[in-house]
Amino acid sequence: MDLVYWRNVRRTGVVFTGLVIGLASVFQLSVLTVLSHVCLGVMCVTFTLCLYYKLLELLRWNPGVHPFQSYLDNDSSLTDKDTVMLVEEVVLLMAFAVTEIKRLLFIDSMIDSIKFVGFLYLLTYIGVETNGLTLVIAAVIAIFSIPLLYKKQQVRIRRMVRSVKAFVKKIKNMCLSLFGSVRPSPEPAPKPASAAAAAAKQKAKSK
Repeated sequence: MDLVYWRNVRRTGVVFTGLVIGLASVFQLSVLTVLSHVCLGVMCVTFTLCLYYKLLELLRWNPGVHPFQSYLDNDSSLTDKDTVMLVEEVVLLMAFAVTEIKRLLFIDSMIDSIKFVGFLYLLTYIGVETNGLTLVIAAVIAIFSIPLLYKKQQVRIRRMVRSVKAFVKKIKNMCLSLFGSVRPSPEPAPKPASAAAAAAKQKAKSK
């Protein structure tokens, strides 16, 4: 979340620029080629710094400190507890996705399934005009820009959302009232026979 909200501008800028440039490079080159060139570029920098520090150590200008010792000492391995929690979260997300897709495909809720059909129909047009990589780049740009925009324009965005909700509620009430006026009124239920009529009928049968 620190990266998304640009709390460290330098780190977020490096990550955001690297992601956009890397994804844009995949348009022209394969993923393996891009990854190989990125790794080669990083290793050119690290080799140069290591040789420089070795030279300083030979000249006795450096006490023999590795330039990337802090990164090497950083333990990024997962413990058993972290691994179990991560696997549980992944399994829960997959189970939730399967349940939702099954509910939408087999029409558990008519309204939700109609929305899903509209969303799929919209995706067919988006798939014709763009490809998946363009959507990924757009998603990355949106992830890094929308939270910052919301943080800076929070009051104005909330006011706009309230006005949109009020307009949607007004339209919904109008549609419900129109549907209620068009729908035929139910037939009146037959009145129950009075006790006197029932007694007269019973007397006629006894005669």
